[in-house]
Amino acid sequence: MPVSMYTVSIPVFMQHLNGLSGVLDKAQAWAAARKVNEADLLNMRLSPDMFALVRQVRAATDHASNTAARLSGKEPPKFANDETTIAQLKDRIGKTIEFLKSVKQSEIDGTEGKEIKITFPNGNVREFTGQSLLLGNALPNFYFHATTAYDILRQIGVEIGKRDFMGSPPA
Repeated sequence: MPVSMYTVSIPVFMQHLNGLSGVLDKAQAWAAARKVNEADLLNMRLSPDMFALVRQVRAATDHASNTAARLSGKEPPKFANDETTIAQLKDRIGKTIEFLKSVKQSEIDGTEGKEIKITFPNGNVREFTGQSLLLGNALPNFYFHATTAYDILRQIGVEIGKRDFMGSPPA
């Protein structure tokens, strides 16, 4: 059976967003046990020139939802980008997963050649096909931000491992 655009996108995003949500649960418990302020936790970063944890989670959800929207033609969820707690980040992840669940396989499959033009925040415009967007931009960026969120927490001592990162495979 050939691999489809849907099977390499929506279930993959959902699996790893569920993993990220579980990692945040462990981070919340870790912070509470050590009386670490959540705001301080969410502002931690691997390096001064990298995004903080809160922005890594936002970016992971944005790459998943915006890619699904661009491929399917649906409107992505809108977020205020004002999360200040782990609970709010988990809610954002949950809303992203609910949106991904609403995307049908028939809306994604066959979009390999779909022409997609993206204007980035810096004003640069880039043209993609559906396949080049998913495989060359969205998935690498999604994994980068999810991994960096995990790495920030692992670096400070939250007891998480690869199984936590991986989440549960879709049924």
